[in-house]
Amino acid sequence: MSPHAAFDRLWIWQEPRIARALAWYRAVATDRLPAKFVIAASVPVDLDPAGADAEALRAALLAGTAALERLRAELRSGRRDDLPPPARPSLLDVAAALAERLASPCLLCRWHCGVERARPDAKPGACRLRWPARVSVAFHHLGEELPIRGVAGSGTVFFASCNMRCAFCQNGDISADCEAGREVGARELATLAFRLRREGCHNVNWVGGEPTLHLHHIAGALRLLGHGFVPDARDLTGVRDLDGDRWSYWEVQPEVGFWRGRFNVPVLWNSNMYLDRRVLDLLRVLVDIWLPDFKFGPGRCAVELARTPRYWETVTGALGTLAEWGEDVLVRHLVMPEHVECCTFPVLDWLAEHMPEVPVNVMDQYHPDMFALPGSPHFLERHRPIARRPWESEIAAAFDHARARGLCWAEVSLEKRRLYA
Repeated sequence: MSPHAAFDRLWIWQEPRIARALAWYRAVATDRLPAKFVIAASVPVDLDPAGADAEALRAALLAGTAALERLRAELRSGRRDDLPPPARPSLLDVAAALAERLASPCLLCRWHCGVERARPDAKPGACRLRWPARVSVAFHHLGEELPIRGVAGSGTVFFASCNMRCAFCQNGDISADCEAGREVGARELATLAFRLRREGCHNVNWVGGEPTLHLHHIAGALRLLGHGFVPDARDLTGVRDLDGDRWSYWEVQPEVGFWRGRFNVPVLWNSNMYLDRRVLDLLRVLVDIWLPDFKFGPGRCAVELARTPRYWETVTGALGTLAEWGEDVLVRHLVMPEHVECCTFPVLDWLAEHMPEVPVNVMDQYHPDMFALPGSPHFLERHRPIARRPWESEIAAAFDHARARGLCWAEVSLEKRRLYA
């Protein structure tokens, strides 16, 4: 059975709320519809992106977004079954150019550091990254939620560094190290995405760390893929050192990864959503499914545990915008010890009020790490209260609250316990 057929037959799609919430993503994952970046490549624009400033690019982006959404609506309804050929310049070119402008001086995330990342001698900002992207590993991720991992895995690309400082980070070896992995450019990212998709992955999953910090290269990679880039043997050899699947074998799937002869893959944005509104508008023309991590409540927990100010207003603002746009979203919330009433309950309440139909993974796999791990050289005594796993009563309280608020949570939160298998 092909990966597409097996993916379509997963029991999770028999759950009506999941099927409705992720309908666009499912259709793109099975190549029945084109990804947004493919559509964006077919939307012409009237300016030269290379010579335009950020304001002109943003105006062109917003105008082009309206055209993209019209095409997307026609494709979804069946009124259209094809796209115009790729245009030059296109909305995709505008998005890539604008991402570069927003990266130096850097305004990609909510810190608004304004660092000239393109200058080698510039002082680093909150993420401490320079201009190049840094990737640690790329592989078929079989540990994500079932709609994401499917049967062949999520095509995951792990970036270095983060704009938050979560004391308990379980990817600390990547997110806390701005030198993790190695430098890559747009062509290498495009090669990784192409290889993973052709091996059957159901999506390309940009994650870290935080992918927003690398958006200028991700958008460049999608621009290449949207305009016909196919990696050659030299390209594939050049990223072999980043292959996390080197001890397993994934065959190229002839029927996966093309729509009307054009390369196709859903773009998954796996993010803390601590980003700028201008970046959110840009991502709208590239992202097919959002996987936001909504951790902290409206109090000072984000500052005390992650050294991140303005967290609640930033993340709820971004998620509220996705709800207004009608995007495909699957929200994650990690239940933390001692933070059920101050964080879990407010997060679930907000989602119930503003995004009641969105699937929510209420995650019970917290374990202390980094600065919250006793015995670690990084351990800080002030994090002693979270230096344990959540009690069963805390997890039960979180699940009960999600159930009481009518959220779509059990289907994605409990499926690994086989309660829904």
